[in-house]
Amino acid sequence: MKKKVLLTSLLMALALLIVFPMGMSAQASCYALTDGDLPLQPNGFGECLTEYYTGEVLYQYNADAKHEIASMVKIMTANLIFEAIDEGKITYDEMITISPQASAMGGSQMFLDAGASYSVNDLLKGIIVVSANDASYAMAERIAGSVDGFVGMMNDKASQLGMNNTKFANCTGLPSESEQYSTARDVNIMTRSLMSHDKYFEYAGVWMEDYQHPSGRITQFVNTNKLIKQYSGCKGGKTGYTDNAGHCLSACAERNGMKVVATIVGGTDSKSRFNQVRSMFDYSFANYVNKIFYRKGDVLGSVQVKKSPIKSIEVACGEDITKFSKVGASSEDLQIVLPQEIKAPIKKGDVVGKAVYQMDGQERSVDIIAMQDAKKSTFLDFIKDVTGEW
Repeated sequence: MKKKVLLTSLLMALALLIVFPMGMSAQASCYALTDGDLPLQPNGFGECLTEYYTGEVLYQYNADAKHEIASMVKIMTANLIFEAIDEGKITYDEMITISPQASAMGGSQMFLDAGASYSVNDLLKGIIVVSANDASYAMAERIAGSVDGFVGMMNDKASQLGMNNTKFANCTGLPSESEQYSTARDVNIMTRSLMSHDKYFEYAGVWMEDYQHPSGRITQFVNTNKLIKQYSGCKGGKTGYTDNAGHCLSACAERNGMKVVATIVGGTDSKSRFNQVRSMFDYSFANYVNKIFYRKGDVLGSVQVKKSPIKSIEVACGEDITKFSKVGASSEDLQIVLPQEIKAPIKKGDVVGKAVYQMDGQERSVDIIAMQDAKKSTFLDFIKDVTGEW
């Protein structure tokens, strides 16, 4: 009898192994242990959805698992280009001479002519719109002096951003002999960083354009991010594909003052990656809301001014005061605490304090700015004040 029970148990175990291979078993375990009850059905190797401003995670699946990300590497490349512009190291109008090495890059490209000069503006557009490897290589050479030096900058920036599971080996995402990888969460982080540059959206919104080279030759640009055309509110994004990386996408959408970033790494095919990001967007806008209490520049009240002929000035929000929460969640009362008085001299736009308030059980704050000038009292002003009291 015991032998019969043992034999039956072995046969059942064997049947389970046939129906659920080891790889699927590991994935199911990861689903249950790291992600809990998911609101969406995963489609890729790793996925991450966040609210843009706070980085709050709305949905994740295998978000910290390392994987190749193909051309999404260029999200960091573009980050460093914008950073160099912001720091005055290069300008949009600067002309860059294309090296033979840059011109010879394969894969996605804008077909740069070796020896010809192109503006930073045009090269940046090529990187963001058509994922140009040749433009990425040329910009890396200009900013760091060499591609290797630029890759070092990429890894340093990743560390600064808290991308703890990322390693870059080149500036394009093309297959490399050296190991390179990232995660859905890390890609989401660097996507939000890139999108902090307003100029980015001017390039990312281009759907199709006939680009004229210095020689007069025309190359047609077509955006690799189809959601720019197909999803209302999509502001930008970056695709990627290699055999090892699979089909990748990290994109941003905005509706009714709410902006979210959706990332998929290792999707099964091109169509499904776009559909999955579309589903993440739909889930966000159906289930969350960004309530705006005050907008940047809205007057909060007035405060007294010390040592100035102007006794009080109006003050306003330095940025929006918002509450991001699930649809239908209870709304807490907003209590703004203003400074009782401020000291002259003050110029319009100066930060004069903080508006501290409670939201979702957490203390938050925004800058309070002056809405007018308040010069410092002179000795003559003091005399006028004294004589005025007589």
